Order: sequence, then structure tokens, then C-alpha cells
Amino acid sequence: MSINMDRIYDFVQFRTEAWLTGRKAKKEYERTHRSLKTEILGWLDAIAFAVVVVLLINLFFVQLFVIPSPSMESTLMTGDRVVVSKYIYGCEIFPEGPKIFSGRIPDRDDIITFYNPEYESKGAFFSTFSTILYMATFSLVNIDRDENGNIREKLLVKRVGGSGGDTVTFENGNAKIKLSGTDTYVDEAVFRSSNGYSTGPVRKIEESTYDSYIALAQLNGMAEKNLSYNLLPSHLLTSYQSLDKSAFYTDNYAYYLNVAEGSRKADPTDMDARSTHVQMKSGLYVPPGYVLPLGDNRDNSNDGRYFGPVPESKINGRVVSVFWPLSSIKSVLDK
Repeated sequence: MSINMDRIYDFVQFRTEAWLTGRKAKKEYERTHRSLKTEILGWLDAIAFAVVVVLLINLFFVQLFVIPSPSMESTLMTGDRVVVSKYIYGCEIFPEGPKIFSGRIPDRDDIITFYNPEYESKGAFFSTFSTILYMATFSLVNIDRDENGNIREKLLVKRVGGSGGDTVTFENGNAKIKLSGTDTYVDEAVFRSSNGYSTGPVRKIEESTYDSYIALAQLNGMAEKNLSYNLLPSHLLTSYQSLDKSAFYTDNYAYYLNVAEGSRKADPTDMDARSTHVQMKSGLYVPPGYVLPLGDNRDNSNDGRYFGPVPESKINGRVVSVFWPLSSIKSVLDK
């Protein structure tokens, strides 16, 4: 019996050694005699795996984003590359899709990325392909450009300036906030200082220039109604004369508010101008489940003042840090 078992053991050992030796020889042969096709397929397989991993990381965990404009200066500069946390508010199943594993709601003062309400899609296929390419190349390749070659901003980055239930108004560029459940407005700078919020939002237009700036806007509104020069209010003409004509003014909210006021004064029957003026003067109410995104470079930012509050479902993620250029590396969680 023991002789038979010895024979069986020897046979198994022999066959195992032969199989392992043959497998090793086959791998060595494949390594030294790989065809060009096999080599290419191997590289494509590795690249495809890497792309899938990068996309999954970008979709569910973190995404790299390039700051496209000066609207967040000096907190974030144009061209800064930032890390965006995707899971903090919930993970998108696909770009612009529903979220799973819902996280916390955006806090007041968070710096967020969100889908541009004014973005015009070139079609589902192009939108998906350009987004995947942007993610897969770590934000290095963006083919979503306009006819002039400029990047079309599908995602915007701003600070949460108003939360659900707030009403925010703007006077000479300065924001005033009426919190949910209160009946008084508080100057934004005072509100931020007393609650320990960021001092990132800044003004660049001197408030002393607003009388002249408002005069310019109202005169232009009157000119749109073809009001005779002789009928233009003398105080507006006098104030306009002191305007620094070489300066670059970018507070479009104040400008269009007063263009509407000028049109209304020139033609009291213009109900569109009257309605526009009343709406802009009354400010913006932020419904529950929405946020009001505002740029830190308050005088040069296309933000919620123009396109209104944004639903929380359209928020893409929260900016956590700058990683490029090296001289600008920093966290922005407390900025």
C-alpha cells in the first residue's frame, strides 16, 4: 500500500513540477517574444484601467479644477489649480446627475463649485465627452470652447453668500443680509466680522465714486428713451462730470439698477424698467434648499446677483485647497 502511495506522490510531484516549469517557460517566452500587437494591447489595457480609476476618483471623491476668471481674487487667482471635494455634499452618480451618499448641506461661507445656470450645452454627447476628457487629464485638457477659443465655463466657483431663507440686497455694491426669521438687514462686513466668517470678499471700487457712477447709468437710461439733452437733470450732469473716465468700473448690478431707474424717470409708463428697478432694489430672496453664490472680487464677478440663487442639487463640490502653482499652495477651508 505504501509503495502505491509513494508512486502516486512521485507522479503528482512530477506533474506539478512539469506544469510549473512549463508555465514559467511560457511566461519567459512571452516576455522575450511579445509581438507589437500584444505590446500595444497591454499598454491600452493599462491606460484604460488608469482612466477608469481617475474618472471614479473625480466622480466620487475629489476633482481638480482650474479657476477660470478673476471673480474670486484675491482668495483664488485666475489659473490657480484647486482640489474640490466631491463627496462632502454627496456623490454624483454621473456628471450633473442625482447624488448618492448625501453629505451635509453647504454652509454659509463655503467656497463651492456648481453648474453654471447660464451654460448652453452643445449636446449630451459633447458635454459628457468633454467632461470625461477634462477629468481624465487632471483638468489639463478642456475642449469646451467658444468660437473665439475661450473656455466655456460649465462650472463656476464662488462663495456661499446667502443661505436658504435669507434676503440679500446691494447698495452701492455693498451687500446687506436679512437672515431667515429676522426683519432687519445687517451690513455684510459687520455680519462677517461679528460671526467670525472669512474676510475674503473685497471691494475695489471706491464708494466715493458711486454718485458719479450712478449718474452715468441714469443718464444712459434716459438716453435710451431719447430724452432731450435740455431735459436731463442738471445734478446728474454735474455729478457725471466728476467721474474718472479712465477708470474701469465693473459693478454691473449697480449700473443696470440705475439704468432702469433712468429709463423709469424718463418714461414713467415703462413698466419693464419700473419692474426691473423694483426687483433689483428689493434684492434676492434665497428659497430653502438654495444658496446665493457670490464672488470674493465683488466688483468683478458674474454671480448670483445676475442669475439668482442656485439649488443645492446643482452644487458640484467644495474647494478645499490650491495645489498649483507651487508658490500659491494653501488650504482655503478657513479663507
